[in-house]
Amino acid sequence: MPVTRPTDGEYVCHGITWATGDPRLLLAPLPDGPLVYIEILNQRLGFAVDTGRWCTGRYQFADSVRVEALACPNRAPTEQSDQCGRCFRQDEFRFAHRFHQGGNMPEALRMYMDQPHWLYLATFADGATKVGTAAEPRKQSRLDEQGALIATYLAKSPDGGAVRHLEDAITRSLQMPQTVRASTKLKALANLTDLSTPSATHDHHVARAADALAAIDIPATLETWTPPAEGDRMRVADGVRMLYPHDLRDGEHGFTVVSCIGTQVLAVLDGDDEVDYVLDLGALKGRRITLGPFASPTAAFQNSLF
Repeated sequence: MPVTRPTDGEYVCHGITWATGDPRLLLAPLPDGPLVYIEILNQRLGFAVDTGRWCTGRYQFADSVRVEALACPNRAPTEQSDQCGRCFRQDEFRFAHRFHQGGNMPEALRMYMDQPHWLYLATFADGATKVGTAAEPRKQSRLDEQGALIATYLAKSPDGGAVRHLEDAITRSLQMPQTVRASTKLKALANLTDLSTPSATHDHHVARAADALAAIDIPATLETWTPPAEGDRMRVADGVRMLYPHDLRDGEHGFTVVSCIGTQVLAVLDGDDEVDYVLDLGALKGRRITLGPFASPTAAFQNSLF
């Protein structure tokens, strides 16, 4: 996977990825060229954001167990969700979430799903908890990108269909959601005071999930997820922390990233290390951004302290 420090210029942002083992901004250069993965931790990011939404390409199967991201060849506007019509039609991985419901599926997806998968519970800073699944090659990175504080693998399934039936069973029996909104994760991290509440909540849900699995004759094989060190500073509730007061989807911005959990980052402004700002770089997905010596407006930050 190429890792490049891009030059100043215009890109379509594909958001944050943990596919390289650490958080990187995934960018499609304009007008063309392969995707680049730029380091963000302890790096200053300066960019201006254009209006509109642009296609973030598609995934293709690199082999029977891996998928890789591809940029939209036309850098086209979006038509369906985050994709243009062409990329949507060519994206075989889009059927993955309906795989266990049957129907016609691409052969490459069948091969991908026919490998071990993991069932997990992830708990976020406010105690919100979700159930999810990850393919064996994505066991670590899938949880790294979720933005959880605490997570536990509940069971290993022989394939992707079996694990999704378990996921649905946990959702039905425990009323456990399979998604948590990005805005919920962000606000919770900004208001984090200690880890005791989400930790106790997580332990409670893990016990309930283990009982629910036992009730359908599935033994729980509990394994604790190890969170990446890049998020350590965000998990410590000290110092002054607040939500970034600007909309990342518009205007000019500039800051240094000092910690990252999922797509959420802790950032400091130039010459100001007294306040840490929490923001979601996932908001840039599908936006055209111009990298350069840009800075965030200072007046709003000063006013936000009073």
